[in-house]
Amino acid sequence: MAQADVGVFGGSGFYRFLEDVETYTIETPYGPPSAPVAIGDIGGHRVAFLPRHGTRHELPPHRIAYRANAWAMHELGVRAIVAPCAAGSLQAHIHPGELVVVDQLVDRTWGRADTFFDGPDVQHVAFADPYNADLRATLVASAHDLGLAVHDGGTMVVVQGPRFSTRAESRWFSSMGWEVINMTGHPEAVLAAELRIPYAAVALITDYDAGLEGIDGIEPVTQEMVFSFFEGNIERVRALLFEAIPRLS
Repeated sequence: MAQADVGVFGGSGFYRFLEDVETYTIETPYGPPSAPVAIGDIGGHRVAFLPRHGTRHELPPHRIAYRANAWAMHELGVRAIVAPCAAGSLQAHIHPGELVVVDQLVDRTWGRADTFFDGPDVQHVAFADPYNADLRATLVASAHDLGLAVHDGGTMVVVQGPRFSTRAESRWFSSMGWEVINMTGHPEAVLAAELRIPYAAVALITDYDAGLEGIDGIEPVTQEMVFSFFEGNIERVRALLFEAIPRLS
């Protein structure tokens, strides 16, 4: 079995990361992961990259093999997972193109296999702070050093998808003070916690969510809008990862 130090999950529009890689097909007790895992080097660290939606975005958020993906990283021996994702802004001061290194999570999904402890071995994992503080600090510091617009902290509400929110839902999420909205952050984070792998997520803001007030002329978000924006801004996410990963101890 190959080994890696750091795992990276790629989100919408982020299907390739490293150029000089070895690719591995990994079997897990939970079926195959979303795609073969590509392993390469960054700053002396072996990095395993896995696109969570598959290599052609063939997996919608509610059909992603979250347990298989997390278990594959566990099998590779990673000691940290960094999870870039596309997200919508729920607050007027968080603009498209900016990054948010989130520190809290609200789960609004349903029906997803979201634990490894289905019994008879039952454990109740602590999840008060879903994201690792050291990983978060490294990501924020690296973004600052690169001159990237980054928000240190924020709550990510995770919705079921694959549809986007209604305006009423979006206004509700915004009124709660939550900062960003996404479809894949749960159960990825809790599965990493159950495997005791430090985990951090960094959201690239692709749009203002439909019900956000205080911003004129918001058009309802579409898949094409999100994919196009992420593709046009993916280099800042790559730059952040290349800056942050060598700093991980």
